[in-house]
Amino acid sequence: MPDTALDRLRREGRIVIVGASLAGLRAAETLREKGFAGTLTMVGDEPYEPYDRPPLSKQVLLGRASAERTALPRRRAIDADWRLGVPATGLDMAARRVRLADGDEVPYDRLLIATGVRARPWPNPGEGELDGVFVLRTRDDGAALARRLADGPRRVLVIGAGFTGSEIASACRERGLDVTVAERGDAPLVGALGGVIGEVAAELQRENGVDLRTGVMVTALEGDSTGRVRAAHLSDGSTVEAEVVVVSLGAMRNTEWLAGSGLGAGPRGIACDAGCRAFDIRGIVTDDIYTAGDVARSPHPLFGYQFLSLEHWGNAVSQAETAAHNMLSESTDRRPHIWVPAFWSSQFGVNIKSVGVPSMGTEILISQGSRAERRFTGVYGYQGRVIGAVTFDNARWLPFYEQQIEITAPFPPPFDTVDRRSEGRHPMPADFPDPSVPTHGPTITLSGYSPADRRMTFTPAGH
Repeated sequence: MPDTALDRLRREGRIVIVGASLAGLRAAETLREKGFAGTLTMVGDEPYEPYDRPPLSKQVLLGRASAERTALPRRRAIDADWRLGVPATGLDMAARRVRLADGDEVPYDRLLIATGVRARPWPNPGEGELDGVFVLRTRDDGAALARRLADGPRRVLVIGAGFTGSEIASACRERGLDVTVAERGDAPLVGALGGVIGEVAAELQRENGVDLRTGVMVTALEGDSTGRVRAAHLSDGSTVEAEVVVVSLGAMRNTEWLAGSGLGAGPRGIACDAGCRAFDIRGIVTDDIYTAGDVARSPHPLFGYQFLSLEHWGNAVSQAETAAHNMLSESTDRRPHIWVPAFWSSQFGVNIKSVGVPSMGTEILISQGSRAERRFTGVYGYQGRVIGAVTFDNARWLPFYEQQIEITAPFPPPFDTVDRRSEGRHPMPADFPDPSVPTHGPTITLSGYSPADRRMTFTPAGH
């Protein structure tokens, strides 16, 4: 048989992975597993080998694990050239080269971009640099915040009640610290799960001693004469005195380094096809550049082929494995990435899990259990079909509803389920906020049908 270009790529080609976190690592492992014997370069902006992020807002803040002990387990050796602590600064698609911050250029035959997201900073840089103001995304962030919480501050202020903000507030209360949470929406988690579930999350926080302020924004942070944060001013005219402030305003996708490259990348991520191949700015798919993880925008058949961006652990793994497979495959052997979104959070003693895209839902039905008991299943409906589900301490039902989403089952579900209570007889409006108004921390972003990204800016009121 003749030696094909793909055979040569597998044997002696050069693959570069930009982004040395969960998606990048799992992709590298999959490439080696599938027989790639060429040169593999891993580029990462942090000085650490891949580590797990979910423990940072849970065990690390509780002092049960150190940030240094969050390394991801390795499934196999990957024999890579690690370029850590050196961010990528540019991409030359014509020359097939990635430019690095140290001035070096790395050539590739195939490129995987898995640069993920970073925490959205406080919009006023001077206030954001006050001692005691934190964000939580990286290992260093987690270690620094855990040290400060261990010092026993008199009060912690968390700005934003998405999943991360709520988990931080939960850790503070478990440590016995006074904590205030400020959320511009009507309730915690409202952007991801809607107002019906947000109401339950709000009760949960208040019952656990959180000073929860909803429908308000922090308009300014104030420091003392030594440059330490001392107070925050809110849009309702009130002031909260706090020694620690955690800014939890969601994430920004790491695509700025691709500006001017010709790739279809922007504030909402990097657009790719169902096989993880990136689009250029003209909407034409590339064959040598792939993307995976939080930074990717990919079309999903279950959700009308709209582009979806997912900040989910499981999606990063699945998409990375699909991208790696397709990088080494003939077109006829490539496979689509059609993972059903799934997410989990642990806060205030409750395990919250979801599948599908709840935020597309217009209605919700409490199909099992009771919101009052904090143990229930909520099923979301959109245009007469099941689109998502959420459980509070009731995860055994999720695989069933995942299947219902996959087969586009009708909503409301026609069957009478075990443990259906009176509140589960009729659907209610899911009560999601206006999607044009940013809320803190939705983990799924639907971004239409165009592979070209339009400029988007996020301007909190008051700035």
